[in-house]
Amino acid sequence: MTNLFEAAGLEKSAPRPLADRLRPKSLSEVVGQEHIVGPEGTLTRMLKSGRVPSLIFWGPPGSGKTTIARLLAGATNLVFEQLSAIFSGVAELRKAFDRAKIMREQGKGTLLFIDEIHRFNRSQQDSFLPYMEDGTITLVGATTENPSFELNAAVLSRASVLVLNRLTDENLETILERAEKEVGRPLPLDDDARDALKGMADGDGRSILNLVEDVFAAVPAKGKPLNREALVKLVQRRAPLYDKSREGHYNLISALHKAVRGSDPDAALYYFCRMLDGGEDRLFLARRIVRMAVEDIGLADPQALVVANAAKDAYDFLGSPEGELALAEAVIYVATAPKSNANYVAYKAAMRAAKEHGSLAPPKTILNAPTKLMEEEGYGSEYLYDHDQPDAFSGQNYFPDAFKKRPQYYDPPERGFEREIRKRLDYWAKLRAERQGK
Repeated sequence: MTNLFEAAGLEKSAPRPLADRLRPKSLSEVVGQEHIVGPEGTLTRMLKSGRVPSLIFWGPPGSGKTTIARLLAGATNLVFEQLSAIFSGVAELRKAFDRAKIMREQGKGTLLFIDEIHRFNRSQQDSFLPYMEDGTITLVGATTENPSFELNAAVLSRASVLVLNRLTDENLETILERAEKEVGRPLPLDDDARDALKGMADGDGRSILNLVEDVFAAVPAKGKPLNREALVKLVQRRAPLYDKSREGHYNLISALHKAVRGSDPDAALYYFCRMLDGGEDRLFLARRIVRMAVEDIGLADPQALVVANAAKDAYDFLGSPEGELALAEAVIYVATAPKSNANYVAYKAAMRAAKEHGSLAPPKTILNAPTKLMEEEGYGSEYLYDHDQPDAFSGQNYFPDAFKKRPQYYDPPERGFEREIRKRLDYWAKLRAERQGK
């Protein structure tokens, strides 16, 4: 007890959010993370062994990171210290380390829990290292961001990363049942609205309890259950879990690109609309669609690039929301177009060759001879003007003379328009061999 009010028990009568009242009292009560806290879970095995290493909990909002960390402190003999990287700086860290050193002198260890640990900068993260190494603290960090990108390699090498899952609809249903038991009455929603509520929560346990609290407050004990439409009017839809500058952005654009590459227009549209709904820059999406057209379709359907650029121009002309339909049309087009990366492969191979043999001169045969000296040196000699040759094809060599064997960078597949290009290249290869006497 720290003051007279707490001593008198007055704090217990203060209002508490439903999410706080339903916070699990033991690790076994945590929902949706059985792979960590279940009977055979990673953390359960660690506790049974009697040794808990430094940990990083990585998972989406409302998955139970902070709850598990608090329960972990209670399940160990370590002194619990909690900091939030949002509100703490170097001074708070130093005070925490000093307290941990005092505890260590008394023969006690300290569990230092840092919420939103990814918000600490590199130098702040480095300050953990000596205390982690000598056992002064057992670090437990919670983050919604990919630790590989946001945390120092030195910290990661000294900690185990435990990944928490997004809560499923079944997990959310369990939470709803616990809420109903706590409040003492059924949630006043019909089945369709109940499903809609779980969708609004978007896998976030804390969010669904906040929504539940709004519903209970709005509908009296004997009131008529709400339908989906009435629920939507009552509560604000939760903003989608999406950060345009962080992992959500890269995950979804990767999923969109790969769905297009995999010729799945429905999945591609889903991820495209997810990004629109998250507030993604429309011109960023337009640029990526253009990239898909040249990287994954190429000359299998040359029209794909035309459609992608036209969609970008249409969006520039119309703006939102009308222009977004043009981008959606381009997504469908590139997803359903024949696929070829022959252009991409050829470009990379030719670029490697250019870097390796960048100083080789073209053969003198195809060089111009603007001076008499250059003409005497053989520049332009024996050049064959292709339009004057049979089939408008000379078959002469255009690579530097140092190339002993003619390389092939572009190898079109038998798909889409490239089937016709394949026929042309095979025909020209035959003519080239004949006219070079090979």
